Amino acid sequence: MIVVDSNVVAYLYLPGEHTAKAEALLEQDGDWVAPVLWRSEFRNILAGYIRRKTLTFAQACGVQSEAEDLLAGSEFEVESKAVLELVRDSDCSAYDCEFVALAMKLQVKLITMDAKLLKSFPKHAVSLAAG
Repeated sequence: MIVVDSNVVAYLYLPGEHTAKAEALLEQDGDWVAPVLWRSEFRNILAGYIRRKTLTFAQACGVQSEAEDLLAGSEFEVESKAVLELVRDSDCSAYDCEFVALAMKLQVKLITMDAKLLKSFPKHAVSLAAG
């Protein structure tokens, strides 16, 4: 089991330079989990693709649905106090700290490409690129 950041989910479904690594990660460990927040972050990523006309509305809806299917039953709420403690001790946003809080709660690694998370939480966050 691993916690995946929204950017890792995006790399899996939106072809780019890190897609092969995201696919390899899924093959290596298919038990992906995330805080419920991932849905909103992923929708925001898709919004950018829609606005840049890289994806149609229908394509974006399809990608969102596929990603939700992947993480169905693997979404967790996190405790606000745990998130705020991580915010207090770092320069990371509360949104990003939700992923770290979940990784800590489940005692697993967070896979991300977020440089700030990787720097702030080296014991819990691992780069997708390192895999």
